[in-house]
Amino acid sequence: MATWNSRGLRGSALEELINRTNEKYEQNRLALIQKIPTPITPLEFDKESRLIKKAYFDQKSTVDYIGAVQGIPVCFDAKECATDTFSLQNIHEHQVFFMEEFEHQGGVSFFLLDFTGRDVLYYLTFRQFTSFWERKLAGGRKSFRFDELDPAFIMDPKPGILVPYLDYIQLDLDRREGESV
Repeated sequence: MATWNSRGLRGSALEELINRTNEKYEQNRLALIQKIPTPITPLEFDKESRLIKKAYFDQKSTVDYIGAVQGIPVCFDAKECATDTFSLQNIHEHQVFFMEEFEHQGGVSFFLLDFTGRDVLYYLTFRQFTSFWERKLAGGRKSFRFDELDPAFIMDPKPGILVPYLDYIQLDLDRREGESV
């Protein structure tokens, strides 16, 4: 049983940007994406502020977001990284399994990474992530470096869209189509 504390709020700035982006995409009827809450059971409350001080996770969460983009099922997880090295310890085996099965069912899985030290948002395709994960499982590095990433997936800002991931889903799909030809 994992216990929740303030570490559970890491990534909340990125998630707020994604939530606002999702609202904009929904308003424009481009996508319908929901934030999946992590189910918790509160153990201790602060009576004055009515905030949860201590809780435990009821079950393992899968991904942060799930939905559809123009009829395509998508799921993704959002992670922040303060350095140029992202530890694969931040991704859990059950999440990888879920995303793998989601892809097997015809969906698109990916990670949105915020390299906060660089002020760079990155769309990590599930295929690229899998290469890092397999390297780890084979006894290699248990992390990947920013310079190992495909620069085509560094997210360029767009007016009115805080995290413009739809463009990168399209790039991801285009690359998949090119690989299968």
